[in-house]
Amino acid sequence: MSGIRVAFSYLRAFCASKRANVAIIFGLSLLPITIAAGAGLDLARGMIVREQMLEALDAAGLAAGSASGQGMGAQQIAVLSQTYFNANYKLDSSYGTPKPITLVMGDKVATASTSVVMPTVLVRLADLIGCTHCDTMTITGSTQVVWGQTKLWVSLVLDNTGSMTQTDNKGVSKISALKTGTTQLLGILQSAAATPGDVQVAILPFSKDVNVGTANVNAGWIDWTDWNSAPPITVPSSSVGPGSSCPWTWSSNKVACTKSSANDPNCTNSGGNDCVTTIPSTGLICPSQHDTDASTGLGGHYYNGCYNSTKKISGCKSNCQYDHTWVPNSHSTWTGCIMDRSQNYDVQNTAPGTGTNFPAENAFSCPPQTVMALNYNWSNLTNEVNNMQAQGSTNQTIGLAWGWQAQTSGNPLSPPTLPPNTLQVVVLLSDGLNTQDRFYGDGSNHSTNVDNRMSKVCTNVKAAGYIVYTIFVDLNGTQGNSTVLQNCASDSSKYFDLTQSGQIITTLNVIAQDIVNLRLSK
Repeated sequence: MSGIRVAFSYLRAFCASKRANVAIIFGLSLLPITIAAGAGLDLARGMIVREQMLEALDAAGLAAGSASGQGMGAQQIAVLSQTYFNANYKLDSSYGTPKPITLVMGDKVATASTSVVMPTVLVRLADLIGCTHCDTMTITGSTQVVWGQTKLWVSLVLDNTGSMTQTDNKGVSKISALKTGTTQLLGILQSAAATPGDVQVAILPFSKDVNVGTANVNAGWIDWTDWNSAPPITVPSSSVGPGSSCPWTWSSNKVACTKSSANDPNCTNSGGNDCVTTIPSTGLICPSQHDTDASTGLGGHYYNGCYNSTKKISGCKSNCQYDHTWVPNSHSTWTGCIMDRSQNYDVQNTAPGTGTNFPAENAFSCPPQTVMALNYNWSNLTNEVNNMQAQGSTNQTIGLAWGWQAQTSGNPLSPPTLPPNTLQVVVLLSDGLNTQDRFYGDGSNHSTNVDNRMSKVCTNVKAAGYIVYTIFVDLNGTQGNSTVLQNCASDSSKYFDLTQSGQIITTLNVIAQDIVNLRLSK
């Protein structure tokens, strides 16, 4: 437009002039002035062409990047990219026809380029004063699409319950398939990271509890209230002391007597190495783990401490009366297990603090393998997976809650600061229906109350912007559909209902590739 303004200013000057030879000078000047004005017009047209070209090239490059992980050949990708270019280039032939794009595929990078020979409108008049090739302008453009550059955080929430040892009709156990599939998934995610740290993964094995490791015994975010408290069972009467029979029975009180601090999971109504029927000479009266109890959710819960026996009358020799005080076990006997937080913090990622800390317990239904915080040490992540062991009952709520915590700033897992443009993903795999949490269930039968807690945390995680994949491993389809897992997935394409152990491997590979492709489309 500046060229046109210059032309008009010259015209006004010529018209106002009263000097001689104005007409001659005006005539001689008319052509270059017109060419100058035309240059501005054609330059503007060229800018329009270039903008359209780059937009179409971006679409072509994105299409190439998306197709690169789908097993398509180079020729197929080139045809697809050209199709996307053609669909996005909107100018008519008066602006010229783009040449077929040139597509160069590299490692996680696609470069698309082309050019347009645009006919000029007024600059072509320069041919009259000897300019060659002034009837066209060549517009070039190139774009480069790099995938694997969006930051990616993934929480792998993996069922480590006892039923994961089951094998399908081909003899493949679910836990072994889980290890193989997860290892392959880690390999795909590692390959997607062009720069170390772009992709980070947390691994959260779960059963009824999660295991955060005994190294956290002094962490300020652990709640020892339940650990230190006397159990909700009958306090030994004053007549019970050394040499007395165990004051509890498995049938009525749902606990047996065990040796001091034994926490023997085998000490039940059927006996066990650490079970005792008579109070020892120390006078310590120690309850074992709690029997299955759907009404309280205490099944398998260890009572970490003993009642002592202090004579009411010092020096008493027979028929003595005793006072009993609950003495908690040392926290050093903790095995790293954490149960659900108090409701409704159990379905939130609220920062720990007074009333919101994570309660410690010892329980048989606790995965031996500890959680692993967000990191990109791929060797350590693989070892974490290979060391998983199956044990305990199913509480998907606590697994998903900790998958969320793994990507939440601050304690307990203290991930790094969330980088801009980070895709946050949770993958949850479970092989059964929910049977037990801190509050409900007996560890054997499906608990809709636990499902209700699970539904709440699912809603909260998705509302926080996470993409959630869920996998239900139901060997031979004997359990039916898991409605709670199906509803938990971000959409129907992200829920998988499997009936064979081997499908775990292929499904985790599909999910890994889908996550990588999502990074490109975001």
